[in-house]
Amino acid sequence: MDVRLLYHTPDPERAIAAAARLCYAPVGAAALFEDMTAESVRKVLRTIMNSGHFSALEHVSYTFAVDGVSRAMTHQLVRHRLASYNQQSQRYVAYDEEPTFIVPPSVADDPAARERFDAAASAAFAAYRELVESGIPAEDARYLLPNAMETKIVITMNVRELLHFFELRCCKRAQWEIRDLALRMLALAEPTAPYVFMDAGASCRRGPCREGKMTCGEPYERAPRRE
Repeated sequence: MDVRLLYHTPDPERAIAAAARLCYAPVGAAALFEDMTAESVRKVLRTIMNSGHFSALEHVSYTFAVDGVSRAMTHQLVRHRLASYNQQSQRYVAYDEEPTFIVPPSVADDPAARERFDAAASAAFAAYRELVESGIPAEDARYLLPNAMETKIVITMNVRELLHFFELRCCKRAQWEIRDLALRMLALAEPTAPYVFMDAGASCRRGPCREGKMTCGEPYERAPRRE
């Protein structure tokens, strides 16, 4: 998996603070953005993060490029609807050679399971190529392609949605691949706005687990990234 931060709103914490402060200021947001001291910015951020008045967070966005993930994972990812996505198309991209298939760790660690997995994935792709070569449109032949097939996607989320995404997907109960993605995205975002993302992640990073009876019962920790 390769995750890169392509772009984010410049000076994100100042942008958030200016938007929030505007509600109570006699001057415009542009003046606030230029004139607020670093301490003023931190004070406003402290207020909105502690109060839960998160609308100002929506004025800052982050765009990530993600390669080397499975279609199974991106089907989960796009359920986060307050975001924008562009994904590599299986309709327009031609696959002349067998693509990479993302193998779950539970399969990779079991030689017999791995053998069956690889055989099934290769057979599905071989059938796909046979249909395409016989004249079947790629958009129809792709129905044979497995969820394990590697894909690429661009993701844009505002900070409010990012915090929600991190709370759900950094949790140890999240599916392994989307949790790996979320942890990598958080590691890239956190240095750009350290106060805003200071407690970002699973709810147990900030206090009691919010999973209720579904809790794993384990303390917060950052999982090692899978290469």
